[in-house]
Amino acid sequence: MKYHIKKETKPKLSTFGKYKAVAIHHHTIDTNQILREVAERDGIGEGEVLTVMMGLSHVINQHLRQGDKVRLDTWGLLKLEIESDKVDREEDFRAQKHIRGVRLHFLPESKHGSQELYKNIKFEREK
Repeated sequence: MKYHIKKETKPKLSTFGKYKAVAIHHHTIDTNQILREVAERDGIGEGEVLTVMMGLSHVINQHLRQGDKVRLDTWGLLKLEIESDKVDREEDFRAQKHIRGVRLHFLPESKHGSQELYKNIKFEREK
């Protein structure tokens, strides 16, 4: 995984002016690329892979919208979390006013404190 060093530029953060590593993403892999690779790997047609992917996407999104957590074996846990402003008193909270958005959280599967997704990542600073 390639990275570059970036200086924190947000004055309100306690880390303002400090340097951190930031991942570099050179490619975005699209659905067609995934279809081709899975079909080739598993010896099935791209159409079959697409049918399963679309069905899986529909079912997972439906459960996430209902507030369920979704655990996929060998991959991890997906859940939606609400981002909201903080108010001084509970009775002052108004969803339309104070909820800013929703974020998808992905927690990779972990076995005995080790996450398979992160194994064997090699870090290389891009010049």
